Amino acid sequence: MTDEALIGHVGDFVKHHRLQQNRSQTQVATDAGISRSTLSLLERGEDVRLSTLIQVLRVLDLLYVLSSFDVQEQLSPLAIARAQHGKRYRARPIDTSELNESKSDW
Repeated sequence: MTDEALIGHVGDFVKHHRLQQNRSQTQVATDAGISRSTLSLLERGEDVRLSTLIQVLRVLDLLYVLSSFDVQEQLSPLAIARAQHGKRYRARPIDTSELNESKSDW
């Protein structure tokens, strides 16, 4: 997708959810602390600041969509192998001769 198409996609998303919540542009813009014309620009796919988008998403209760930007630390296969180096995978039978030696004499 081109940059313009992606921005338009975001605008469509915002507009769709605003209408789903039965809220006017004026209501959402006022709650977000932006002008109605700025919200209109966002919904039409025009360039707006990222902070404006975040404010609108917050008002529409849609901040969860930003969770896809969470950075998750991933272990390399080598680090996983090192962590499992001393891990036991099977049990050994007990050597009974060792048990007899450790018994007390009395």
